[in-house]
Formats: sequence, C-alpha cells, structure tokens
Amino acid sequence: RTALENQVLGTYEDIGKDMMLLASVRSIDESGKLKEVDPIPKHKKEAIRARQRMEFNKDDIENFKALGSAGENNEGFLTFFEIAKTREDSQFALFVKTIIQEENDDRLTTMNRIIMISENLNEKNLSDVQRIFASLNRDNAIKGTKIQLEDGKWDVKK
Repeated sequence: RTALENQVLGTYEDIGKDMMLLASVRSIDESGKLKEVDPIPKHKKEAIRARQRMEFNKDDIENFKALGSAGENNEGFLTFFEIAKTREDSQFALFVKTIIQEENDDRLTTMNRIIMISENLNEKNLSDVQRIFASLNRDNAIKGTKIQLEDGKWDVKK
C-alpha cells in the first residue's frame, strides 16, 4: 500500500471508531443525572451518520451484489444493474436504486470527511481518494461480485 492509501484507510477506520465510541458512551454527573454531551461538529456528525447507515444497509448491499443488481465501479461507488427481478418487480427495483443511492451518498460523505481531516489532502484529491476506495472495494468484494476495472471494463470477481 502507498502512504496515501494507508492514510485514507486509517482515517476511514477512525470514523468507524468514532461511531462505535459515540454509540457506547453515556456520561452521568455526581448526582446521577445524565450529562450533556459536547456538541459534535457538523461534518463529523455527518460522517458518523453515514458510517452508521452504511453499516445498517450492509446486508442489503451484499444481497444486491450477490443477485447481480449492484457492482463496484472504478470511482469508489456502486452501480445499479438491471436484472430479471428488477425488470419484473418495480418496487424491488426502486428499493435497490434507493439503497444504492444512499450508499453512494454515504461513501461520498465519508470520502469528503477523509479529505477534510487529512493534512495532506484537499478537494483536488477527491479522485485519488475515490481510486483508493475503488481499489479497496474491488479487493474486498466477494467472489461473484461485478467489479469495474481501472480501464473501465466490467468483470466478475473470481
């Protein structure tokens, strides 16, 4: 891995740790009353919520990939694929498209947070961060998942 890949991955893991920490912390004062928690900065809160929703949608996303209605593209996002089930069932197609859009929104929020808190990155590095996410998504894809290679061609993970 390159230094940039390690930095992006480390920052991504930190967002997940923040999510778990916030979900598990409760402060009580000396009298036993619940203490007010320090406010979370807006961008951090958005990134944590994005990671929470990604975790919540994880099973659906994996199911869509297994069915062939979603694949990992070379920009770090999911792509919708029409399959027999989505052609026959418009409600299912809408559900798949909605969850894919949520996932892609959450991935972009996460990527932007990584750029925001990384000293060596700025908005111009978004395509680099996307490339890293795409590579990680391809590497972590389950056998049979549709993946888009760096050259733009689609393949199936073997």
